[in-house]
Amino acid sequence: MNLGKRRITNVELCACFEQLGFGEVAAFLASGNVVFSAKGTPAVLKKRIESGLAEALDYEVPTFIRTATQVTTLAGSDPFASRGDGTGRGKPQIALLARKPTPNNAAAALAYDTDDDWLALQGQELHWWPCAGVSDSELDFKALAKILGPPTVRTRMTIVRLVAKYFA
Repeated sequence: MNLGKRRITNVELCACFEQLGFGEVAAFLASGNVVFSAKGTPAVLKKRIESGLAEALDYEVPTFIRTATQVTTLAGSDPFASRGDGTGRGKPQIALLARKPTPNNAAAALAYDTDDDWLALQGQELHWWPCAGVSDSELDFKALAKILGPPTVRTRMTIVRLVAKYFA
């Protein structure tokens, strides 16, 4: 959300959600993570949020909806357990996708898995564990975005901390 000259505070972001009629609104960190209560399907909520934020902020905001159950499951998942403990590797990342990849797209994305950049797909998430820092990786994220659609990426620890604060 806060890219280039675009800046919105957590207070302003929460106010946007409250004006859209959502309850129990809270922002987590300064990266567009919003927790809220609402009725409706994820697809309906996504359209409502994207439309409302575009109107309020005067720019498009791609939105990735996950239920409390989905986020909790995501925080507890370890798709790399069979590859060892990851000692000495960088921070595990989770790329939230707009939709579950087709089998062909999943196979194409997983072809980018290397010893340096471990990849795993689970539902609508691409798990990525680089061997060092994210900026040191040679993973072609633009190519992956062409295959899977543009994602939003969080460290796994951000997801774990969000769950601990709001859903534990």
